[in-house]
Amino acid sequence: MSLDASLSIAASGLANINRHLAVVSQNVANVGTPGYARQVLPQSSVAAGGQGMGVRTAVAQRQVDLNLQQAALGQASTAAGLDAQSLALGGIDAAHGATGAGTDLAGLVGQLENGFTALAADPSSQPNQAGVVAAADALARQVRGLDGAYRSARQGAQDAVVGDVATLNATLAQIGGLSTQIVQVRALGQSSADLENQRDAARGELAKLIDVRALETPAGDMLLATASGLSLPTRFTTPPFAVAAVTLDANSAYPGAGAPAVTLNGTDVTTRLGAGRIGANLVLRDQTLPTFQGELDEFAITLSRRFEAQGLRLFSDPGGSVPNGSGTPVQDGYVGYAGVITVNPAVATDAALTRDGTHAVPDDPAGASAFTPNPPGGPAGFATMAQRVLAYSFGGQVRDGVAQPLAARVGLGPGGMLTASYAPPAALGALATALVTAQTRASSEAAAATDSARALQSALDDKVSARSAVSVDQEMTVMLQLQSAYAANARVISAVQTMLDQTLQMLR
Repeated sequence: MSLDASLSIAASGLANINRHLAVVSQNVANVGTPGYARQVLPQSSVAAGGQGMGVRTAVAQRQVDLNLQQAALGQASTAAGLDAQSLALGGIDAAHGATGAGTDLAGLVGQLENGFTALAADPSSQPNQAGVVAAADALARQVRGLDGAYRSARQGAQDAVVGDVATLNATLAQIGGLSTQIVQVRALGQSSADLENQRDAARGELAKLIDVRALETPAGDMLLATASGLSLPTRFTTPPFAVAAVTLDANSAYPGAGAPAVTLNGTDVTTRLGAGRIGANLVLRDQTLPTFQGELDEFAITLSRRFEAQGLRLFSDPGGSVPNGSGTPVQDGYVGYAGVITVNPAVATDAALTRDGTHAVPDDPAGASAFTPNPPGGPAGFATMAQRVLAYSFGGQVRDGVAQPLAARVGLGPGGMLTASYAPPAALGALATALVTAQTRASSEAAAATDSARALQSALDDKVSARSAVSVDQEMTVMLQLQSAYAANARVISAVQTMLDQTLQMLR
């Protein structure tokens, strides 16, 4: 090997070390920078005709475990969706009130029953009559309050979907723009590591919205698709995802009944977005909260009908009517009844009707026994009404030997597509308890699942960080190695220079 070749090889080594030092400096400068992945500088030996010619240095690349990164992003989607679910259901849990405090449905049903017990003992007592009306009003207000909580949470889910779909479009466009820059930079033979970090940060935001899979092409472009196989565009002039901003009511349902679809280039993809906030809020909007609403409507109509059957229209809509319902679907005619249920205005005006009854009941072998109201000027100690209510309205029988009609479990909601999460008990208090227990359990389960998902996400993020984050100790070790290599290459150049000088002197 000639001295010139040796000098050239040593010079390539020094150039390689200089570039490595620049990468080390970049890494150290970004210790703790969110989303920054440690960069490394690949190098390879150069040879020609079997003869070593020095070292070739490639452009800086990121040190990233792509499989681990995808797992962490997938878990981020799951955790974000559970966060949205837990937040919404936590509000419902709060609306139910503290169990055992007497303010939940079951406790208020118990207080109403106690009111009738006192009335049966002294039907002439005006305070006892007023106490029944007050207890009934408290129960009706709690039912309406829960209905309002469901509607508010459902509208919140709808509004969140609208906002997140706009963010989804913007994030996809950002990823597309960064991918274009990455392809251009790589084509010029330059490092795209910093641009890739920015794109990964955008992918992190995208993962909170929907669960996506990414495939990077050799040129540096990125292809995105959902777990269900939807291909996601990243370059477009018209935003690909769309959803209408609407105000929902109790009769709004998806599909086709006022709850708008999420579309991708005009195609309905509402049920294909998987994990993430958008999917979770769609489930809340279209399934969870409408089911809660259906359960509460069923409780409200059952409550009203139980008293109605015995001759006391204690609960009604504001106009004093109890909806009949056609039965097709099951709740047709009383969807949203829980939002308007109140103490019958006639009873609210004249509390003595809780003693006397509001209407006559004909004898029905398959239903209630006959009842005639206490006429005006009738006995002040008329106890028949209160005794019927205590014996049958709160219990499992409509008359001796005849079971109460059960609240519906299947076919709930405006479309008749929903199913309650519990088998409705016959007794009124047990029905209230089952409803409260099921809905508050959903909240506690969502909170527990969120905690578990966050713990797993944290563990995966730690693993990603361990693989990609900058370690100052590691960089200092690399720097010491580079210093040693620099000194060695410098000595080679110095030795070659000395030998060249000596050769020149000999020639002179």
